[in-house]
Amino acid sequence: RLEKCYNFRFTGCEASNNRVTERVTKNLIHVIVFASSCLYSFVRNREMFTMTSRPVYTNLNVCLGREVNTRRVSRSARVSRSSRPRAVSSEQEVEESSARPVYPFTAIIGQEEMKFAALMNIIDPNIGGIMVMGDRGTGKSTTVRSLTDLLPYIEIVKDDAFMSSPTDPNLMSPDVLAAYRAKEPLETAFVPINMVDLPLGATEDRVCGTIDIEKALTEGTKAFEPGLLAKANRGILYVDEVNLLDDHLVDVLLDSAASGWNTVEREGISICHPARFILIGSGNPEEGELRPQLLDRFGMHAQIKTVKLPEERVKVVEERTAFDTDPKKFRATYKAKQDEVIDQVTRARALLPEVEVPMDIRLKISQVCAELDVDGLRGDLVTTRASRAAAAFRGSKIVTDEDVYSVISLCLRHRLRKDPMATIDEGSRVTEVFSSVFGYDIE
Repeated sequence: RLEKCYNFRFTGCEASNNRVTERVTKNLIHVIVFASSCLYSFVRNREMFTMTSRPVYTNLNVCLGREVNTRRVSRSARVSRSSRPRAVSSEQEVEESSARPVYPFTAIIGQEEMKFAALMNIIDPNIGGIMVMGDRGTGKSTTVRSLTDLLPYIEIVKDDAFMSSPTDPNLMSPDVLAAYRAKEPLETAFVPINMVDLPLGATEDRVCGTIDIEKALTEGTKAFEPGLLAKANRGILYVDEVNLLDDHLVDVLLDSAASGWNTVEREGISICHPARFILIGSGNPEEGELRPQLLDRFGMHAQIKTVKLPEERVKVVEERTAFDTDPKKFRATYKAKQDEVIDQVTRARALLPEVEVPMDIRLKISQVCAELDVDGLRGDLVTTRASRAAAAFRGSKIVTDEDVYSVISLCLRHRLRKDPMATIDEGSRVTEVFSSVFGYDIE
């Protein structure tokens, strides 16, 4: 095939003419470079195949003295430019979201514990995310993806792949930070908070980012291609079946979740960019336990159980069937309830900075954590933040015992030390200690 495509024969290498030998050797080098770049690009990303192979193919034909179809090359260049991430307007987001309708959040039957934990994290992202464990087919992924309708808009620097903030230097990429310090004007745009799915088969290069092959082959320069952590900055990173995630990806998530930054050192590139995200994971406990280091990074832990009442099960089936038949019509029936929840969450986010936690409640929260023998202080911190979010969601500026009670099991049950001889659930243990410290009778 090489002889037919490039009009030379390998036997030419044995010719005595040095020019023929030199030309054949040069052609072989170009063919090997072309095939290697195409194979590497195709393995990394099928879309990158058209972006990286075309410039190399053009250079190869130029070296061989052939004419190049410049129209096809320019079209490929336009495709590569349009495929780069960019900020879009709210109208474009509405059009894209309408193309793939999401199941309404308010239409989900049951799973109140999980829905409440999700709303608390939207109100205060500093809570640290949610870990959802439950049986198969209980709507874990559906509930998480339904949050996209409730996520507020944030201001970002336009055409920035890192979702950089135009005002906070701690949430800026290196290029935006340099422009900000130089007092250059930054063009901004308002977009919804991103929800990025992390598939189980993702590679470390795709998650952290790697060298930009397109620029390396076309321009000969080293450039960084952002990964999923850059896209999830200031947004939500969702990992389905998180307990099956590879250990090396778990280490990457632990490092980024702990520091809020992603550091990449590879192929002669050294870059550090912000990666502050709400980590949401879901899984089935029958498929394996989660590493304690990663489990502790989740602010809340929600347990999902299968609906047992026949009436509720029938209603779930009917609602899902109606959604699959006509998604737009089904979403229209829940629009009023969706708008009500969005308004309530928006007011709670605005009220959150004014919410105060009395000192006696702070002391009781710490006493509960101490009596449960919770390692570290993350349990105290997360419980206090979640209590403030619960009070803001209720419309109050003062945290009460009821606010603490509504969140303390979610915040502490996964931080307790495992006791193989225990006869009660971890959530029940938390409730018993809470009742004892706060002076309530156990029912």
